[in-house]
Amino acid sequence: MADEEKNLVEILEANNLIDMAKYITYVSAPQAGAIATFAGTTRDTFEGKTVVELRYEAYVPMAIRCIKSICSSARSAWNLHSIAVVHRLGTVPVGETSVFIVVSAVHRADALDACKFLIDELKASVPIWKKEVYSNGEVWKENSEFKERRLELGKKDGVCNRGEVLVKTHDRKTCCGTKVKVDDEEIGDISAGK
Repeated sequence: MADEEKNLVEILEANNLIDMAKYITYVSAPQAGAIATFAGTTRDTFEGKTVVELRYEAYVPMAIRCIKSICSSARSAWNLHSIAVVHRLGTVPVGETSVFIVVSAVHRADALDACKFLIDELKASVPIWKKEVYSNGEVWKENSEFKERRLELGKKDGVCNRGEVLVKTHDRKTCCGTKVKVDDEEIGDISAGK
């Protein structure tokens, strides 16, 4: 079976619970001595505010493509047997799971490291958006991993020179390949003919 065939990536529509047993069964194999899991659940408080629920939206085709790319990156770094990644959309009440990742490998270190990499990359780069609903309001949230990635890429990497924007690429494993940063002000300067 090809590596791609050992990956299961799903985005569940609203009101569908994650069947964790299904995904654990998918990655189970006699040669897999380790299965690592991560379950992201809705907690009841955030910075002293009472959380009622989370609401997720996504650009599904791109999210699936990005998650598959992250799986490929994980396979290139660790010796993995199978990977399953599932994320819910819509409302996820307190105590319920919104994202579940399962990785199997011959050895635990590969499974554990890959599982951490998968959730960190998913949170940093996949187009899935989260709104936290509190007892007294709501707010769209950026994941801390996304903020860190944006700051990392936001350093002055590009310079505008006679209508050309030069950018420096970053050799970092991300869902959609190499990332570049172009300063919006420099684009404005180019379009204004400066």
